[in-house]
Amino acid sequence: MSQLLATAAAVTPDDATRAAPIPHRPLDLAALVGPEGWARLPAAVRRRFGVGHADVTYTGRMALRCSPVGRVQALLSRLFGSPLTGANANAVAAVVRVHDDGDGGMVWARSFHTHGGDAPGLARASHVVRSTKRVGVDGGLFEQTAGGLGMALDVFEEAGSLVFRSRRFEWAVGRLRVPVPALLSPGTCRVTHTDLGGGRFEFVLDMRHPLWGHTFHQSGVFVDPVVDPVGGSGDARHCNESAQ
Repeated sequence: MSQLLATAAAVTPDDATRAAPIPHRPLDLAALVGPEGWARLPAAVRRRFGVGHADVTYTGRMALRCSPVGRVQALLSRLFGSPLTGANANAVAAVVRVHDDGDGGMVWARSFHTHGGDAPGLARASHVVRSTKRVGVDGGLFEQTAGGLGMALDVFEEAGSLVFRSRRFEWAVGRLRVPVPALLSPGTCRVTHTDLGGGRFEFVLDMRHPLWGHTFHQSGVFVDPVVDPVGGSGDARHCNESAQ
């Protein structure tokens, strides 16, 4: 990641792909997951990620873990809007606000309140990570942070959970998209959303670098202000028991 600025400075139109206009249509995760996988997800998960769902705020607490290499990457990520946090802390108060961006995408704004945590020198103020999930130019899922760092994602159902896994990273430079080499990226990102029933769900994020191994791990349980009826199609029987 430390070489991204030099890479961007040397890029030419032949080295990067010009960003075509983003399709102005709602993000349809059900279509990307596929009908069979989508049907296996709990009803609450389908509601949270369905087309046109209402704006919502989730609250919870998280455990944040970061390796020494990850901490360096978090510091460097300040050049790109600080999408990574270098904190190591337990029971961190967190708020996630989800809303439509008015252009077919969904904004996820995550605030970590690490005051008095295990790493007081790193994050005395709230750390906000804002990213937008939308349809990419290739028709797949693309998520981009406010600082321009983005990733193409695979999305699928696995054991009743909704999983997002990065395929590649890109950096938006004006109308150009500069590919980020795997060795300069934060690593493969995997995010899992698992419904726990009773209006609660678990969020887990893992990042593994091809050279440095496990760099980031975040996990937490959040409260959904809407509680779905028990016993409907795809209810809490799909929960990941190890996460409860």
